[in-house]
Amino acid sequence: MEKRLLGKSGLEVSAIGLGCMGLNFGYGTAVSQDEGIRLIRAAVDFGVTFFDTAEVYGPYTNEEMVGAALAPVRDQVVIATKFGFDIGAGLGALNSRPDNIRAVADASLKRLGVEVIDLFYQHRVDPAVPIEDVAGAVKDLIAEGKVRHFGLSEPSAATVRRAHAVQPVAALQNEYSLWTRGPETNGILETCEELGIGFVPYSPLGKGFLTGAIGKDTALAEGDFRNSLPRFAAEAREKNLALVDLLKGIAAEKGVTPAQIAIAWLLAQKPWIVPIPGTTKLHRLEENLGAAKVELSDADLTRIREAADAIPVEGERYPPHLLEIVGR
Repeated sequence: MEKRLLGKSGLEVSAIGLGCMGLNFGYGTAVSQDEGIRLIRAAVDFGVTFFDTAEVYGPYTNEEMVGAALAPVRDQVVIATKFGFDIGAGLGALNSRPDNIRAVADASLKRLGVEVIDLFYQHRVDPAVPIEDVAGAVKDLIAEGKVRHFGLSEPSAATVRRAHAVQPVAALQNEYSLWTRGPETNGILETCEELGIGFVPYSPLGKGFLTGAIGKDTALAEGDFRNSLPRFAAEAREKNLALVDLLKGIAAEKGVTPAQIAIAWLLAQKPWIVPIPGTTKLHRLEENLGAAKVELSDADLTRIREAADAIPVEGERYPPHLLEIVGR
């Protein structure tokens, strides 16, 4: 697996990472601890060195799984986790007070079984706490050797600039894919380029939709958070299949899969972009990582972009209460 640098941070990771959330959180189904550990270790064997988790996934149990899986290879991998949700205070409740950031860091270190967190993201921007205070708290943790790098998830470009002035931001983690292209127009990619910040797209496969495995009538598990997303309503799915058909057409020409085209497209956008698709299945892991070998020419990229531009995406990516906490 080729490596990429997350901007000017000096943080080098595999070109494709592994988003670990879905192993036991969010999708209404969970693999066992042993199954999750096996999949994470298989990713290591395939050359993945970048693993993403968060305290809120589980909560807590995802970090424990990731820590246990990576313990034998700790010095070979980069582990990212996140703070900022007020767990137990209700859906979407936030807490990025400096004392809480410090408490979360200490707890995450124990759950992960590590001495330092490689990349510590604020999971969502907390309007009750100035971003300068958040950046300052992480700066202190870096000075103490508990954290190596600071990241932000779903901030606005203006917030990134304010945070970066206090403590350099190594990476942003925002949703970005062929059907969620906000970072191209909201100043996020431009800001990353200007300030030398890496970009880590989550849900690069549109939460599974861009793989082609989900049709308009596909039943999702009870408890699967996608049931609450407007974009996954049956009528929206039916209209959004036009984008999947585009990917299927390109994939057939290349002899690859729609998922591989979707990830390869992201990799081709900038050399400092590192997508983190997640999966619970070994064959899907192999498929996703195979995207690193898919070559898209300038003509391919132009064709994909022009075709995607002509396909209107139906439905918001989040319901209103979750849309409120992005782009702050």
